[in-house]
Amino acid sequence: MLQQTPVVRVEPAWRAWMERWPEPADLAAASTADVLRAWGRLGYPRRALRLQDCARAVVERHAGRVPLDTDALLALPGVGEYTAAAVTAFAHGRRAVVVDTNVRRVLARAVSGTALPAPSYTAAERRLATQVAPAEDAEAALWAAASMELGALVCTARSPRCEACPVADLCAWRAAGSPPDEHGARRRTQAWEGTDRQARGRVMAALRGADGPVHRDVVADLWPDAAQLGRCVASLVEDGLLEQDGEVYRLPV
Repeated sequence: MLQQTPVVRVEPAWRAWMERWPEPADLAAASTADVLRAWGRLGYPRRALRLQDCARAVVERHAGRVPLDTDALLALPGVGEYTAAAVTAFAHGRRAVVVDTNVRRVLARAVSGTALPAPSYTAAERRLATQVAPAEDAEAALWAAASMELGALVCTARSPRCEACPVADLCAWRAAGSPPDEHGARRRTQAWEGTDRQARGRVMAALRGADGPVHRDVVADLWPDAAQLGRCVASLVEDGLLEQDGEVYRLPV
């Protein structure tokens, strides 16, 4: 849920989700339509489908318990390097190299002396993160949480609070005079207005808010560009996020 979505939007949805489906078996047994409605406006609704697919796999392969083994975690639908590491550290309390945007920024500044990391995660960053993570399970799990919090709350991208940083005296970027971001020209804010993402979001919102199927004439009124809308609806069908039955659309059951 936190992938590309702010905590302030995720927290209430996560609490409601966990109250409704506290165990993998609960989510696995839920209807897909209910899962998509509960996902609401978090964005990238394919994540909701992958999460339910993952819950079903946990039930089928691991008797409803999230596995400890990294290879077993990586074999689950929708689970990649970051998610497997996060589950290992935060759920199981074992050593894992957990690297998100916040951790990358902390390491870039404190160790490498650069304002921000490269636009894409590099092999050099992965080696550095592995070297910095403590060897013992409990310390490594604590470091994973602490480094994420440091980046999220203190070592922020635009207005770092260096005066409140517990490692300010060790920070290579601060020692170098806080040079500007060398990758600044390559960073762009992702557009939203008029995009396929916005069009898809409107269609999904209409289906989530409906008591039943939605006629295609209603969907046609949701977006001014008919060709773009048709492309987006087709992509939603292909992604398994909605189903078409003649003249109507509905959330998958």
